[in-house]
Amino acid sequence: FKIALCQLSVTANKERNIAHARKVIEEAAEKGARLVLLPEIWNSPYSNDSFPVYAEDIDAGGDESPSTAMLAELAQSLQITIVGGSIPERSGDKLYNTCCVFDTDGKLKAKHRKIHLFDIDIPGQMTFKESKTLTAGETPTIVDTDVGRIGIGICYDIQFQELAAIYAARGAHLLCYPGAFNMTTGPLHWELMQRARAADCQVLSCSFFLSKVAY
Repeated sequence: FKIALCQLSVTANKERNIAHARKVIEEAAEKGARLVLLPEIWNSPYSNDSFPVYAEDIDAGGDESPSTAMLAELAQSLQITIVGGSIPERSGDKLYNTCCVFDTDGKLKAKHRKIHLFDIDIPGQMTFKESKTLTAGETPTIVDTDVGRIGIGICYDIQFQELAAIYAARGAHLLCYPGAFNMTTGPLHWELMQRARAADCQVLSCSFFLSKVAY
């Protein structure tokens, strides 16, 4: 089956980001994709200041989570499986970096909260600490879909072989890691990590790492 990896540029306008994602998903389905993947934090600028503003209550759904409502609608209407990248999720007084998976019935099949938060300090180049605003997830996520059993990680999760090994042991056919790595450290290891996870876990070498255009 065909898989579509959708790289998206992100603006400060959430409605525009959602509309753009809708358009590229529809285009992917028109070209025969049965599995469509979006990048990490595709509905919001990637900053600690933005996460609380753009966060959605995924469990409440509807108007409280317009990003996932769009994904659910398209998954059902287009009869595709969507690994919805990730968006900032608000749950109580906590914020998470969360990936939602929708199957062809439009139902939310799984929700993965990024386990390994990315805190980096390279003097003179970049400093960013996700843990300033985000809470780490605690649970590996493996989901059965119409296109097979998928293990889900988000971006920095790909660095940790143990998580991929859990997915392989549980029968995953595919590992998906939507990401938005920075251009300081990303080029040094993102492709290496993909190949490493595929090889060391003997999983089909489709452990996707997605990067989006810098905003």
